[in-house]
Amino acid sequence: MEWKRLALHPARAVVAAFAVAVAVGTLLLMLPAASRDGTGSGVVEALFTATSAVCVTGLVVVDTGAQWSGFGQGVLLSLIQVGGFGIMSLASLLALLVSGRLRLRLRLTAQAETKSLGMGEVRQVLLGIVTTSVAVEVVTAALLVLRFRLGYGQDLQDAVYGGVFHAVSAFNNAGFGLRADSLVGYAHDPWVTLPVAAAVILGGLGFPVLLEILRHHRRTRTTGRRPYSLHTRLTALGTLVLLAAGTAMTCLLEWRNPGTLGPMGVGGKLLNGFFYSAMTRSAGFNAVDVAALDSSTVLGSCVLMFIGGGSAGTAGGIKITTFAVLAVAIFAEVRGRPAAEVMGRRIPQAALRQALAVALLGVGLVMAGTLVLLTVSDASLEAVLFEAVSAFATVGLSTGITAGLPTGGHLVLIALMFTGRVGPVILASALALHEPARRYRLPEERPVIG
Repeated sequence: MEWKRLALHPARAVVAAFAVAVAVGTLLLMLPAASRDGTGSGVVEALFTATSAVCVTGLVVVDTGAQWSGFGQGVLLSLIQVGGFGIMSLASLLALLVSGRLRLRLRLTAQAETKSLGMGEVRQVLLGIVTTSVAVEVVTAALLVLRFRLGYGQDLQDAVYGGVFHAVSAFNNAGFGLRADSLVGYAHDPWVTLPVAAAVILGGLGFPVLLEILRHHRRTRTTGRRPYSLHTRLTALGTLVLLAAGTAMTCLLEWRNPGTLGPMGVGGKLLNGFFYSAMTRSAGFNAVDVAALDSSTVLGSCVLMFIGGGSAGTAGGIKITTFAVLAVAIFAEVRGRPAAEVMGRRIPQAALRQALAVALLGVGLVMAGTLVLLTVSDASLEAVLFEAVSAFATVGLSTGITAGLPTGGHLVLIALMFTGRVGPVILASALALHEPARRYRLPEERPVIG
């Protein structure tokens, strides 16, 4: 039947799975046991927090450490991990472990979520996702535990809990912290900020890139050197360029700002400029007061947040490859070339159309969200735009207006976080009807452009 065929569409399965995870998380966070005072939380408060955790955003309307009990924080950590893995990847892995095999429908669903190109490698991809995630989180947690224990004299239990919580939150680009000021208290400590930044960057590269790098290293040792795929090269190069540009921008614009980098020494300024640049890629931790940033830094941050990180990873935004494909297409058009070419490869027209659709849908959603937030709140355009981009790109940075927004504003941010996580194109295809195959082509007529 038609409804069954639509229900089994991988894109719809991804959207439905995220919605179910958010609903379950909301119900758990509403339980009295989830809050420290034992009174439970309101629906909107729990829904906002659950959406932010599943969508690995990090925006909060309450202080995570003060509001949520150990049980509530455990729920948050579980939702972050589930959201980072990808709901359908985790479901497919469970099916694999239980039955020992993957049916065709589950393979297609997992392929859609992980962006894997080979159906025969789905098992290896899923196990690789889990192995890589756990490995990075364990190493990051170990470094943080040692620092919290030896450098700050924390009890072993507190050090382990804090290290694990921040490691999971960092690799999954969630940005949830246990302190009201995020990581401002560790702004001068590279033994805390650098491991967190490294985990954020690795998670933001995307699983296909990480897995290809690992496979490429093994193949190089046995069969000789082979070139990386275009996707991996664009993602890696784009990550380096954007990290460097963000660091330079932050240091240049905030160097003398007394509310951010001004009081720090040269080493502290460079460290925190790099850390903030890494966090704008979709992490949400902050070691400086975001509300004190210069307006020019806020605007530049919106651009970095909107671009985001790598595809099929824990980062948000329109993705580095989307931005790179559009940049290559513009460069080719300016030079009058008939095709968009980069690194010895030609970009297919279908990829160009997909990149344009993702970017324009993202711009439309951010502008619509900004307009509604301006209508329902008294916050400035600068703060509201920053908040809307942060929510859509699932970053989690905020100038401090999140908790003060009315219920309508919280619902807008929830919608932006959800659509930003599942992706504009995935959401659109999940909600749209199947378009029948067209057996004809209309006459061509060229409109005036520009």
